[in-house]
Amino acid sequence: MLHRRKFIGTALGATLASMLPMASKGQKMVTSSTNIIRPKRLKKGDTIGLVAPGYAITEEILEEAKTTLKSMGFVPYHTNRILWRHGYFSNTDIERARDFNELILNPEIDGILCARGGYGCTRIMDLIDYKAIKQHPKAVIGFSDITALLNGIHQETGLITFHGPVGSTINNAFSTDQFQRILMHPSKNLMLKNADITTIPQNENPEYERYTITAGSAKGVLVGGSLTLINALIGTPHEIDFTDTIVCIEDVEEAPYRIDRMLTQLIAGTTFSKAAGIVFGVCAGCNSSTNPNSFTLKEVILDRISPLKIPAIYGMSFGHIDQNFTFPIGIKAHLDANQMSLQLVQNPVL
Repeated sequence: MLHRRKFIGTALGATLASMLPMASKGQKMVTSSTNIIRPKRLKKGDTIGLVAPGYAITEEILEEAKTTLKSMGFVPYHTNRILWRHGYFSNTDIERARDFNELILNPEIDGILCARGGYGCTRIMDLIDYKAIKQHPKAVIGFSDITALLNGIHQETGLITFHGPVGSTINNAFSTDQFQRILMHPSKNLMLKNADITTIPQNENPEYERYTITAGSAKGVLVGGSLTLINALIGTPHEIDFTDTIVCIEDVEEAPYRIDRMLTQLIAGTTFSKAAGIVFGVCAGCNSSTNPNSFTLKEVILDRISPLKIPAIYGMSFGHIDQNFTFPIGIKAHLDANQMSLQLVQNPVL
């Protein structure tokens, strides 16, 4: 079982902060296909930059990530900042942002893979060089707390980003294969593939059950990721506008009442009820509670989502699980809730 707080888990002052670019404020999410920027597809021999925009990463995990990337035919690269420590962060806010910005500006870097997630991304959102990203677009990949960066970058620039494995989890045959399908060998109308879960006992792991919440079909732009981080963006310049989107949601190790609270907050907002569709991944470890009278995770999701009457499903293969597929943030997709299928309508890379 992967845990967001375990598995993924002081700024230096105004003078140093002024050395880094500030994000534009209040920009709405780019949803028009005429405004999107597709990064170039990855190929063997490309250089993948590793960065830790949140929690600290160990040298052992970093070396494992580099070994996996090499086995996929890539050349891994990172600066020496990635192994510095600043409390529970991999570095100070200033240095983490500078590391990311340098990878964007470095012409030798073809794509950026976040080495791990963990808290910290929301602290550097206003230090990211969005202008440089727009001028030098390249694939940015990660999940969990990286959700903030993926959605924020797409909002600010129109760049398609990728919700997929991080360096500490990419060493999985299914995850690697799906990463390659999306980023190296994509095609229009590509169907996102679910992992085989027949070996997972459903009575012991109810979070892995796949079911339709509300029947129907929908077409919209893919957004979302970690429910916790989606909620953390509320009230910020990078709050997600869910209008006409297909919202992808996952989380880990959150009790049912906490999932209830976060979904309730989204529903009370101004745009979540205007979503075209909702797709839950696997909310691993979210069915447990110390309260014997607790609702189950499924009961909470059905109670909160069904009344919206929006086509919705639960149990797709993304999230804090071993077999984690990659999907693009900002690309139009077609959801068939009856068949529990999600198909890309546009090519995510050039």
